[in-house]
Amino acid sequence: MRLNLLHANDRRGEYPASYYAATAAPLDPFPVLKGQQKADVCVVGGGYTGLSAALHLAQRGFDVVLLEAHRVGFGASGRNGGQVGSGQRQDQVWLEKTVGRENAHRLWDLAEEAKTLVKTLIADHAMPVTFHPGIAHACRTEAEVRDTHAYAEKLRRDYGYQHLETLDRAGIRRLIGSTEYVGGEIDRDAGHLHPLNYAIGLAQAAAKAGVRIHELSEVDRVIPGPRPLVHTPAGQVDCATVILAGNGYLGQLSPKVSAKVMPINNFILATEPLGDRARDLLSEPVAVADTRFVVNYWHLSEDNRLLFGGGESYGYRFPDIVRTVSKPMLQVYPQLAKTRIDYAWGGTLAITVNRMPCFARPGQNVLSASGYSGHGVAMATLAGKLMAEAAAGQMERFDLMASLPQYRFPGGALLRWPLLVTAMTWYAMRDRLGL
Repeated sequence: MRLNLLHANDRRGEYPASYYAATAAPLDPFPVLKGQQKADVCVVGGGYTGLSAALHLAQRGFDVVLLEAHRVGFGASGRNGGQVGSGQRQDQVWLEKTVGRENAHRLWDLAEEAKTLVKTLIADHAMPVTFHPGIAHACRTEAEVRDTHAYAEKLRRDYGYQHLETLDRAGIRRLIGSTEYVGGEIDRDAGHLHPLNYAIGLAQAAAKAGVRIHELSEVDRVIPGPRPLVHTPAGQVDCATVILAGNGYLGQLSPKVSAKVMPINNFILATEPLGDRARDLLSEPVAVADTRFVVNYWHLSEDNRLLFGGGESYGYRFPDIVRTVSKPMLQVYPQLAKTRIDYAWGGTLAITVNRMPCFARPGQNVLSASGYSGHGVAMATLAGKLMAEAAAGQMERFDLMASLPQYRFPGGALLRWPLLVTAMTWYAMRDRLGL
């Protein structure tokens, strides 16, 4: 599976032809791993999780090698909607019922730290990326509006979170210029960014801190033990600790993790520059996500293109992306029917059964974090920091995340994918029926 997903839809060592790649900050390639190397820690995967882990380890004085099969930020980290949300992927009501109020508060604090960490890293390392504040949540039904407003009040009352503004029907329409939604809220402390440039900024910071980054260095085998060995076709790293940060591309490097973390594909379109028309779509430069099970999400780029994400697929090959995403986009903004689409791209992320990230120790001296379920910009960055703490012997915060219940996808290796497709198709049908 891992090899298919790494190479099924992309050219080796090249970013996909996305708006993000077209506007990426320059980054010279890092060398291929060749021969034998030793390190304190070997990080597998050059997305947010791996780059953050490597950077935080190097800042603690560890000797770190990071291996990436393509280029840093190649996977979901360089292709996503760029939204930096508040809280965990599951809300605090779910967390309170699942882990109790005390741990739910600790998890909220971790999530807020994750959001702050992204902003701080951008500033401290003068990254080539701007954090744009504001994420709106658009509700399709009056019942969803009531629930959303009640949850905003709960966060104010129980967690001291004062950054949510509730929106009625008129308010959401003034903000997003669409009649599809009947209310919602806007989170002024959340925001959005250029995801690939953020990954590039992390890579530049990690390299400057002394991390030895190797691109085009696909790991084909990890042998855990007192000194784990990490193999690529052209080299090997002998280390004290391995950090697995492959997310949806992890595959058979760790079957224990892969049984609980399912890769799925998601897609984004970028329109032509819209000029003055852009203000009719979004009256403020915020990002938006709606309440569908298969979420629609969008924002304006800095050159006033609409970047609209939606639709999912569960096989190896991407579908017709323009057709897949145009349908929900035109439901929200029918006035864009004759607008040119300049970019269309997809990417592979990873979900878990309960939609909370999967932190694990899948082997001796091996740490793993993955399965951010669409909430990964901030949480993956924090996951890297928590694994750096764990590698340094500070396990408490890693263990808190690892204590969350995680389940195998049903069906085993052969049937779990068809069963997932069946379940997702059912929920997508409910979206279409407005249920």
